[in-house]
Amino acid sequence: MSADNSQPESRATEPQPPEAATTEQPTEAATEPRPTEVENGGQEPAATPRPKGRSVGAERAAAALEGVAAEPGVAKPDAILVADDVSRSFGGVRAVRVEHLEVQRGTITALIGPNGAGKSTFFNLISGFDHPDSGTWSFEGKDISKASAFRIARLGMVRTFQLTKALMRLTTLENVMLGATEQRGERIIAAPFRWIWKSQESEVEARADALLERFRLTHMRDEFAGIMSGGQRKLLEMARAMMVNPEMIMLDEPMAGVNPALTQSLLGHIEQLRDEGTTIILVEHDMDVIMSISDWIVVFAQGEVIAEGRPNDIRSNAKVIEAYLGKSRSLPVAGHKPVKAPHQPVGDDATTQEDHS
Repeated sequence: MSADNSQPESRATEPQPPEAATTEQPTEAATEPRPTEVENGGQEPAATPRPKGRSVGAERAAAALEGVAAEPGVAKPDAILVADDVSRSFGGVRAVRVEHLEVQRGTITALIGPNGAGKSTFFNLISGFDHPDSGTWSFEGKDISKASAFRIARLGMVRTFQLTKALMRLTTLENVMLGATEQRGERIIAAPFRWIWKSQESEVEARADALLERFRLTHMRDEFAGIMSGGQRKLLEMARAMMVNPEMIMLDEPMAGVNPALTQSLLGHIEQLRDEGTTIILVEHDMDVIMSISDWIVVFAQGEVIAEGRPNDIRSNAKVIEAYLGKSRSLPVAGHKPVKAPHQPVGDDATTQEDHS
C-alpha cells in the first residue's frame, strides 16, 4: 500500500449530469440473484438485493448533518478529515485548489464532478501518493500533510484505486494478508526464524479468511488473483483495506468496470461499513449510485469545490448542472435566469453545406 500507484483523472465513460439521476430503488427483477460466469470457470457471488428503507447508519449520519448548511467549505459537527488551501499544478494547469473541506465522521461522502475536475488528484494528495504545491490537512486532529502513504495507512486512513492493484501471481488469501500491518515475519532479522512469527501469521490468516467470507470470496481463496473478474478484484481491494482496521476508507471509482450483477453487492458492503462506524469517501461517476448511497456530496469543477450538500441539495444546484452541461445546455432552475443558447436556424432559414456546393 506504500507504492505510488496514482492514476490519471480521465475515464472512458462520460459522467451523467446530476439531474439525470433518480432515487428509485432497483426493481426486484433487477436485483434478482443470478450467477455470472468468470474466467476461471467458476461463478461470482450473486448480487444481493439492497434492503428497503434507511439503515441505522444512514439515520445516524442524517442526524449528525442536520442543520449543516449546503455550501462549499462548511464546517461539520465532528470532522474526521480537514483540508486547508490544498493546491496542485501540473505545468501551467491548476489541477486542485481546495480552500477548505471537512469530512463528517461516520458518513458516506461522495466526491463528484466532470472528468478532469481534480477528484482523484485530491485523493492522491491527501493519501500521501502525491505532493501538493501548498496546503495542510489533518486526520483525527493530527497533521498528516507531510506523512508518507504507508504511515497514513497505519493511522487508519486507507484507499483503493481506479485500477485495482492486486498482485496477480499471489493467491486471493495472500493478497488480503498483505494488508495487515506490523507483521514480524516481514523484518529481515526475524524472517529466517519461523517460530518468532508463526503464531502471528496464523492470526493474520484467520482475519483474512473472515474477510474473504464477509466479501463472499471464499471460493476464490486459493486461486491466483490474476484470474479474478473486475468486480471480484474490487471486493479484494476492499477486503485488503479492512485488514488495517481503518477509521476511514477512500474508494476511487469502486463501480468502474464492475459487472452489474455485483454492483448491488458492492453497494451493500459500502453501506454496511458505514453502518459499523467507518467513514467512507468515494469518487464515482454513476449518479444513480451517488444519489442513492451518499449522506453528503462534494462537487468538484476545475479543481475547486463548487458545491456541498445532501443529494437533494446537489440535484437542483444550478452551479452543479452548469458544470456538467455547460451554460448553454443547462436546465432552468427556480430563482436562476436560464442562459439563452446560440441561435440555430430552422425551417427556411436553415442551410446546409450541400446547398452551397
